[in-house]
Amino acid sequence: MGMASQYNRRTIIQFFAVAGGAALAGCDGKSPPAEQDAKATAIRSLAKMTDAVPMLVYRDPECGCCVAWADIARAEGYRVTVEERRDMPAVKARYRVPGQLASCHTALVGGYAIEGHVPMRHVAKLLRDKPAAVQGIAVPGMPRGSPGMEMPDGSTDAFDVMAFGKDGSIAQFRA
Repeated sequence: MGMASQYNRRTIIQFFAVAGGAALAGCDGKSPPAEQDAKATAIRSLAKMTDAVPMLVYRDPECGCCVAWADIARAEGYRVTVEERRDMPAVKARYRVPGQLASCHTALVGGYAIEGHVPMRHVAKLLRDKPAAVQGIAVPGMPRGSPGMEMPDGSTDAFDVMAFGKDGSIAQFRA
Protein backbone atom coordinates (compact mmCIF):
# COMPACT_ATOMS: atom_id res chain seq x y z
CA MET A 1 0.00 0.00 0.00
CA GLY A 2 1.48 3.38 -1.04
CA MET A 3 2.17 6.29 1.22
CA ALA A 4 -0.44 8.45 -0.56
CA SER A 5 -3.21 5.96 0.27
CA GLN A 6 -2.22 5.89 3.93
CA TYR A 7 -2.03 9.67 4.06
CA ASN A 8 -5.49 10.05 2.51
CA ARG A 9 -6.97 7.63 5.03
CA ARG A 10 -5.21 9.37 7.90
CA THR A 11 -6.44 12.77 6.73
CA ILE A 12 -10.01 11.52 6.43
CA ILE A 13 -9.87 10.00 9.91
CA GLN A 14 -8.51 13.30 11.27
CA PHE A 15 -11.33 15.17 9.55
CA PHE A 16 -14.00 12.98 11.13
CA ALA A 17 -12.28 13.18 14.51
CA VAL A 18 -12.30 16.98 14.41
CA ALA A 19 -15.85 17.11 13.06
CA GLY A 20 -17.06 14.67 15.73
CA GLY A 21 -15.15 16.55 18.42
CA ALA A 22 -16.68 19.81 17.26
CA ALA A 23 -20.15 18.30 17.48
CA LEU A 24 -19.48 16.96 20.98
CA ALA A 25 -17.92 20.25 22.04
CA GLY A 26 -21.06 22.17 21.33
CA CYS A 27 -21.55 23.14 17.70
CA ASP A 28 -25.23 23.25 18.51
CA GLY A 29 -25.66 26.99 18.36
CA LYS A 30 -25.14 27.39 22.13
CA SER A 31 -21.39 27.97 21.85
CA PRO A 32 -20.14 31.56 21.69
CA PRO A 33 -19.99 32.84 18.07
CA ALA A 34 -16.19 33.16 18.10
CA GLU A 35 -15.85 29.53 19.21
CA GLN A 36 -18.30 28.40 16.51
CA ASP A 37 -16.30 30.34 13.88
CA ALA A 38 -13.06 28.73 15.01
CA LYS A 39 -14.58 25.26 14.86
CA ALA A 40 -16.10 25.91 11.43
CA THR A 41 -12.75 27.20 10.15
CA ALA A 42 -10.97 24.08 11.42
CA ILE A 43 -13.52 21.82 9.71
CA ARG A 44 -13.28 23.76 6.41
CA SER A 45 -9.50 23.65 6.63
CA LEU A 46 -9.48 19.87 7.05
CA ALA A 47 -12.03 19.43 4.25
CA LYS A 48 -9.82 21.51 1.94
CA MET A 49 -6.81 19.38 2.90
CA THR A 50 -8.59 16.20 1.79
CA ASP A 51 -9.29 17.80 -1.61
CA ALA A 52 -5.74 19.14 -2.06
CA VAL A 53 -3.58 17.73 -4.85
CA PRO A 54 -0.86 15.49 -3.37
CA MET A 55 2.74 16.42 -4.11
CA LEU A 56 5.82 14.40 -3.19
CA VAL A 57 9.06 16.37 -2.91
CA TYR A 58 12.39 14.50 -2.92
CA ARG A 59 15.23 16.49 -1.37
CA ASP A 60 18.76 16.03 -0.16
CA PRO A 61 18.75 16.30 3.65
CA GLU A 62 21.50 18.94 3.46
CA CYS A 63 19.45 21.36 1.34
CA GLY A 64 17.26 23.95 3.09
CA CYS A 65 15.85 25.79 0.09
CA CYS A 66 13.91 22.66 -0.88
CA VAL A 67 11.92 22.95 2.34
CA ALA A 68 11.22 26.61 1.56
CA TRP A 69 9.86 25.63 -1.88
CA ALA A 70 7.74 22.85 -0.32
CA ASP A 71 6.32 25.39 2.15
CA ILE A 72 5.34 27.65 -0.77
CA ALA A 73 3.57 24.68 -2.41
CA ARG A 74 1.71 23.99 0.86
CA ALA A 75 0.66 27.64 1.09
CA GLU A 76 -0.76 27.31 -2.45
CA GLY A 77 -2.91 24.40 -1.26
CA TYR A 78 -0.93 21.33 -2.33
CA ARG A 79 -0.78 18.43 0.13
CA VAL A 80 3.01 18.15 0.30
CA THR A 81 5.04 15.23 1.60
CA VAL A 82 8.81 15.69 1.74
CA GLU A 83 11.07 12.67 1.46
CA GLU A 84 14.77 13.02 2.22
CA ARG A 85 17.04 11.14 -0.18
CA ARG A 86 20.81 11.07 -0.41
CA ASP A 87 20.60 9.56 -3.93
CA MET A 88 19.13 12.57 -5.75
CA PRO A 89 20.91 11.79 -9.05
CA ALA A 90 19.10 8.42 -9.07
CA VAL A 91 15.77 10.15 -8.37
CA LYS A 92 16.33 12.52 -11.29
CA ALA A 93 17.28 9.63 -13.58
CA ARG A 94 14.17 7.69 -12.53
CA TYR A 95 11.90 10.58 -13.54
CA ARG A 96 13.92 11.38 -16.70
CA VAL A 97 15.00 14.88 -15.70
CA PRO A 98 17.59 16.01 -18.28
CA GLY A 99 20.98 16.72 -16.71
CA GLN A 100 21.11 20.27 -18.06
CA LEU A 101 17.82 21.05 -16.24
CA ALA A 102 18.83 19.59 -12.87
CA SER A 103 18.34 21.49 -9.62
CA CYS A 104 18.32 20.59 -5.96
CA HIS A 105 14.93 18.90 -5.52
CA THR A 106 12.50 16.90 -7.62
CA ALA A 107 8.76 16.88 -6.98
CA LEU A 108 6.03 14.66 -8.36
CA VAL A 109 2.50 15.95 -8.82
CA GLY A 110 -0.31 14.84 -11.10
CA GLY A 111 1.95 12.41 -12.96
CA TYR A 112 4.55 15.10 -13.78
CA ALA A 113 8.05 15.79 -12.48
CA ILE A 114 8.74 19.30 -11.19
CA GLU A 115 12.47 20.01 -11.04
CA GLY A 116 13.79 22.80 -8.87
CA HIS A 117 12.38 26.18 -7.98
CA VAL A 118 9.44 26.30 -10.39
CA PRO A 119 6.88 29.03 -9.64
CA MET A 120 3.49 27.68 -8.53
CA ARG A 121 1.66 29.43 -11.39
CA HIS A 122 3.62 27.21 -13.81
CA VAL A 123 2.76 24.08 -11.80
CA ALA A 124 -0.92 25.09 -11.84
CA LYS A 125 -0.85 25.64 -15.63
CA LEU A 126 0.80 22.24 -16.16
CA LEU A 127 -1.86 20.50 -14.07
CA ARG A 128 -4.66 22.45 -15.73
CA ASP A 129 -3.50 21.89 -19.34
CA LYS A 130 -2.13 18.34 -18.87
CA PRO A 131 0.10 18.32 -21.97
CA ALA A 132 0.48 14.67 -22.98
CA ALA A 133 3.97 15.00 -24.47
CA VAL A 134 5.45 16.67 -21.37
CA GLN A 135 7.30 14.63 -18.73
CA GLY A 136 7.82 17.62 -16.45
CA ILE A 137 8.92 21.22 -16.00
CA ALA A 138 12.09 22.64 -14.49
CA VAL A 139 13.98 25.70 -13.37
CA PRO A 140 17.62 24.70 -13.88
CA GLY A 141 20.07 25.43 -11.07
CA MET A 142 19.09 27.54 -8.11
CA PRO A 143 18.50 31.09 -9.38
CA ARG A 144 18.34 33.86 -6.77
CA GLY A 145 14.81 35.18 -6.37
CA SER A 146 13.08 32.05 -7.64
CA PRO A 147 10.50 30.51 -5.25
CA GLY A 148 12.36 29.23 -2.21
CA MET A 149 15.54 31.10 -3.21
CA GLU A 150 14.49 34.59 -2.12
CA MET A 151 17.44 36.73 -1.02
CA PRO A 152 17.40 39.08 2.00
CA ASP A 153 18.64 41.93 -0.21
CA GLY A 154 15.97 41.23 -2.85
CA SER A 155 18.51 40.33 -5.54
CA THR A 156 17.31 38.11 -8.38
CA ASP A 157 18.64 36.22 -11.36
CA ALA A 158 16.70 35.90 -14.59
CA PHE A 159 15.42 32.37 -15.14
CA ASP A 160 13.19 30.44 -17.51
CA VAL A 161 10.86 27.56 -16.78
CA MET A 162 11.57 24.73 -19.18
CA ALA A 163 9.38 21.79 -20.20
CA PHE A 164 11.02 18.46 -20.91
CA GLY A 165 9.28 15.94 -23.08
CA LYS A 166 8.94 12.21 -22.91
CA ASP A 167 10.88 12.16 -26.21
CA GLY A 168 13.81 14.09 -24.69
CA SER A 169 12.79 17.46 -26.13
CA ILE A 170 13.25 20.67 -24.13
CA ALA A 171 11.32 23.91 -24.67
CA GLN A 172 10.39 27.01 -22.72
CA PHE A 173 7.20 26.64 -20.66
CA ARG A 174 5.16 29.82 -20.20
CA ALA A 175 2.43 30.35 -17.62
